[in-house]
Amino acid sequence: MDGMEESRNHVVETLISSTDTKTLEKALDSLLNLSKTTHDRSNLSSPSAKPLIPHLLHLLSSPQNPNLLFLILKTLRNLCAGELSNQTSFIRSNGVDILHSALISSVLESPPSDGPDATRIGLQLLANVVLAGEEHCQGVWNGLFPSGFADLGRVRRFEVCDPLCRVLYVCCEESEERFGELCGDRGMKIVAEIVRTASAAGFQEDWLPLLVSRICFKEQYFSQLFFELNPPDSSRNSSSVNCGDTLFTTEQAFLLKLLSEILNQQLDDILYSKGFALAVFEILKKASGAVEASSRDRSGLPTGCASIDVIGYSLNILRDICAHESPKDQSMSSSPGLLGGPETEASMSLCIVHSLICSGLVTSLLCLLCELEPPEMIRKSRSHEENRGKVCPYLGYRRDIVAVIGNCAFRRKQVQDEIREQNGILLIMQQCVVDKDNPFLREWGMWSIRNLLEGNAENQKRVAELELQGSVNTPEVSSLGLRVEIDPKSQRPKLVNVS
Repeated sequence: MDGMEESRNHVVETLISSTDTKTLEKALDSLLNLSKTTHDRSNLSSPSAKPLIPHLLHLLSSPQNPNLLFLILKTLRNLCAGELSNQTSFIRSNGVDILHSALISSVLESPPSDGPDATRIGLQLLANVVLAGEEHCQGVWNGLFPSGFADLGRVRRFEVCDPLCRVLYVCCEESEERFGELCGDRGMKIVAEIVRTASAAGFQEDWLPLLVSRICFKEQYFSQLFFELNPPDSSRNSSSVNCGDTLFTTEQAFLLKLLSEILNQQLDDILYSKGFALAVFEILKKASGAVEASSRDRSGLPTGCASIDVIGYSLNILRDICAHESPKDQSMSSSPGLLGGPETEASMSLCIVHSLICSGLVTSLLCLLCELEPPEMIRKSRSHEENRGKVCPYLGYRRDIVAVIGNCAFRRKQVQDEIREQNGILLIMQQCVVDKDNPFLREWGMWSIRNLLEGNAENQKRVAELELQGSVNTPEVSSLGLRVEIDPKSQRPKLVNVS
C-alpha cells in the first residue's frame, strides 16, 4: 500500500468514525445532512471538531466514482456557506487547485449528464468561498485565472454559466486590479466564452447581466468584447451579403440583445459611456451597409440572421439612449455639462446624445428610411414605379428607425432643424400610418412629428405649406390636434391648435 492510499484510508476511517456510520458514502450522506443548517454547520466548524475541510479535499483529489464526487462537492459547498473558518481552510488547504482538477476530470471523463452538474456544484462552492473577503477572492483568482476560468467558461450549460458569472463578479466587484485583468486580452477571452455559452444555452440568474453591464456600460470595454466574438477571418470575405452571417456572429447579436434588454429595463439606473454609444452606432452603420434584404421578412427579432439581428438590437439600444430628455427650450450646445458646466448623470447622458447627433446619427437614419419602399398604405395608392425601394429586413425595422429619430428630436432644436434642412419632415409624416409590417409605426410617427413641431416655428410653417400643397393629408395634421389657417397679416399658411 503506497502513502497516498494509506492517507486516503485514514481519512475514510476518520469520517466513518466521526459520523458513527459504516461506509464512506453513508458518512458523507450524514455530513451533508448536518451541513444544511446554520446551527449544525457551526458545530461542525467549531475548534473542538475534527478538521473536515482538509479531509474532504483529500478525498476530492481522487473521488473514485461520480456519486462520491457529488457528495463531497455538496458537503464542501454547504460547509463553506457563511462559515469563515471553513472558507479560510478551503483556501489555505489548496482547495482551489484540487477543485479545478476534479472538475476538469469530471467534465472530460464523465458522461455529459454528470460533468456539468459537478461543475455547477463546484462553482457554487467557489461562490460561497469568495463571499468571505479579499484573501478568499484573491486565492480563487490566483488559482483559476486565466486558464481555469476559461476551461469552465467552455462548458456550454446555463447551470455552469450562472455561478461562474457570480464568482467573477464578486472577485472583481471590489478590486480594480482583478477587473482590469478580466478586461485585458486574456480575461476578455474568458468573458467571450461565457457569452458564447449564454448564447447557446441561456442563463437564468442576474450575474451575467451584472457582469456584462459593468464591462460594457460603465467601462470602455464594449468594443473589445464585441470584436472578441468576431467570426473567423476565413468567413469574412464578402463586402455585401444577403443575410450577413459571415459578417457578424450569433454571439455578437446575443450580446447586443442582452445589453438592449438591460438598458430598456434599467434606463434611469444605468450609467453608460460615450464610447459605448458611438461604438453601437458604428456597428449599426457597418451592418446596415452590408445587409441587403431580398424579400419582405415577416419575422421579428431575433430573425436567426446575425447581421439583421445586429441592426435591430443596435437600433433598440440607440432608441433608449436617445430617450434621455433634453431640457426644454435649450439647444444642445447650451445644455449643462457640455461647455464646462457641472456634470451630472443627466448632463452626461445629454452629452452622449449630442455626440451621436454630431457624428451623423440623424442623417444616417434619414438615409436608411429614405432608401425603404413606402409603407404599405402608401404603396397601395401609388404606381409600381413610385414604390421602388428596399424592403424591411425584419418586422418592425421601419418603426425602430422612426423611434430613434423621434427620441432624438424631443426638445432638441438642432435635430428639428437638421431634419427640416434635409427635407425629412414629409418623409417622417409619411410614417404616420398603420403598417402591418411595422407594429406601432403610426404611434412612433406621430411622436416624431410632435417632437419636430414643438417650439419650432419654421417646422410648423413647413408642415402648413405641405398641407396646402396636398403633400400630406388633413387627417395626418388634425390627428396632432392642429389645423392649417392663413395668417391674415402675412397671408402665409400656419398651424394652430384645434382646441
